[in-house]
Amino acid sequence: MTSCFALVVAAGRGTRLGGPLPKQYLPLGGVPLLRHTLKVLASHPGISRVGVVIHPDDRALYDEAAQGLDLLPPVAGGAARQDSVRNGIESFEKDAPDRILIHDGARPFLSHEVIDRILAALDEGPAAIAALPIRDTVKRAQEGVSVDTLDRASLWRAQTPQGFRYGEILQAHRAAKGSDLTDDAAVAERAGLPVRLVEGSEENFKVTTGDDLLRAERVLAQALGDIRTGQGFDVHEFGPGEHVWLCGVLVPHSHGLVGHSDADAGLHALTDAVLGAISAGDIGAHFPPSDPQWRGAPSWKFLRHAADLVAKAGGMIAHADVTLICERPKIGPHRDAMVARIAEILAISPGRVSVKATTTEKLGFTGRSEGLAAQAVATVRLPL
Repeated sequence: MTSCFALVVAAGRGTRLGGPLPKQYLPLGGVPLLRHTLKVLASHPGISRVGVVIHPDDRALYDEAAQGLDLLPPVAGGAARQDSVRNGIESFEKDAPDRILIHDGARPFLSHEVIDRILAALDEGPAAIAALPIRDTVKRAQEGVSVDTLDRASLWRAQTPQGFRYGEILQAHRAAKGSDLTDDAAVAERAGLPVRLVEGSEENFKVTTGDDLLRAERVLAQALGDIRTGQGFDVHEFGPGEHVWLCGVLVPHSHGLVGHSDADAGLHALTDAVLGAISAGDIGAHFPPSDPQWRGAPSWKFLRHAADLVAKAGGMIAHADVTLICERPKIGPHRDAMVARIAEILAISPGRVSVKATTTEKLGFTGRSEGLAAQAVATVRLPL
């Protein structure tokens, strides 16, 4: 069988966009922009493995963006894009795939259909790239004045992915070391490789400016226009112990919580809320309390499973809101840690997570400190 690896180039600094982070790590729909790119490539059945070239200073940002995805270890980039790509291509040498796709990390809306077209073109030749014909009239200017109108019939806008037979592009990149070529197709052309153009997509644009990022938010919102809401509720009684688990955080307390797993009522309620939003039953259907393998299990595994089901459906979790109901322990000192932990489990921005606490004014079982309760609401966006 023909093997194909994908290389994502994400070592740039994104200075034209401004802001505190390189553009590939800025939030898009609540998660790093780069994560959208990686998910598309990692989920394509024709791609065996995905590797990423990153700036050495960005390792922590990359780890957050790539969390939970099955990727090769990242490779450090070089002084220029061409150096970074060569480093990435060479990192695949021991595996020697038959083909390689090279894609810009800041193009988050790549489709499987575009990938399919490139792979099909590689059956016929050594190189193929996604591109779009130029439809606007093109002017050549000098000092801001139009001096000529160019024939647009033969002009195309190059996109990525750009696909190649691995051995040939590896050799071409090594031969072009030190050159200042603008893309990998130019490297192939210099080596005499014919580069076939296949139909790209207008949505496969590169996020370069602030306007591009706003456009990306609009595209994402339009693509995930089926907005669902789910709710969950859970109760656990107090028992022997010196701490409780709440929203994924260990909280010291005079008692523990009784349950088949770790009895994290906050995560249990939120898991049910996420499952409810995608009509996937409840936590008991996925993790039956009669199954001994879940005895004492950490509840983050349940919530991660629910989040994975959302991702498998092509959706994203837009917001998670948890309310803890108890007299004790006090939640305030642990609230920020709970928000951060839920965001980590769901792989979303902490700004999309809320944790609150309330009491029942000494009424009922929570008022008598016999146990605690949690309720949660999750908002999920799915493709229309």
